[in-house]
Amino acid sequence: MKIKVALGQFNIQFAQPAANRTRVRELVAAAADGEADVVVLPEMWNTGYALDKLPALADEGGQETLALLQELARQYQVGIVGGSVAVKIGPHFVNRTLVVDPLGNLLGQYDKVHLFGLMAEDQYLQAGNQENYFRLAGVPSASFICYDLRFPEWIRTVARHGTDLLYFPAEWPAVRIPQWEILLRARAVENQCFVVAVNRVGDDPDNHFNGHSLVIDPLGRVIADAGERDGVIFAEIDLDQLGTVRGPIPVFADRRPELYK
Repeated sequence: MKIKVALGQFNIQFAQPAANRTRVRELVAAAADGEADVVVLPEMWNTGYALDKLPALADEGGQETLALLQELARQYQVGIVGGSVAVKIGPHFVNRTLVVDPLGNLLGQYDKVHLFGLMAEDQYLQAGNQENYFRLAGVPSASFICYDLRFPEWIRTVARHGTDLLYFPAEWPAVRIPQWEILLRARAVENQCFVVAVNRVGDDPDNHFNGHSLVIDPLGRVIADAGERDGVIFAEIDLDQLGTVRGPIPVFADRRPELYK
């Protein structure tokens, strides 16, 4: 079984949700033109890290974002891992992923579990505490967000359900991009999964981002690297490869969780 993924790496406009929604429309259209099965977006694409402006900018309940993703999924018959957006829930704000299938059905949502103090998330956002496990394009999958990548125990907790594909939307600054690739390759190898990770490009008032969205196979090999350009890149994922990787080295069967305290 093979699926084609489209990585929508773009320059998020700081504190400009309307402009970013327009760009997302363009990216999903381009992904559909390339006959992608799934399109993936970066982290906090509606507002960027304009955290002090969230009372005015965050999407109330995530409803505007969900409606947009559902509309685009139905129009182009494509699954969407909607990166993540700033969402207002009552008096709180969360960094939330929404996933929809080509019929516009909401398959799952995920609020970022690990908040990144270096970018002040812990001052403005409420952490999530739930997994996001779903089946998209026929593939058992899970999604995480950016800083979650540094917590292999959390990734393994979710991956043990039988995931074949892990999604990581991010806003990962250029200064730490060497670690980005190392960590993503490690998560692919140790969980014997494919990894699709979408970063952003451009600048906000405090950070420079240089993309390098990646698709990685379960042996840790980079299948696709978006480089530093704004736009969509494509990669084909051959899920049949999983059997040849997992058969000789059944890491999940060989676990001893009673020792992992």
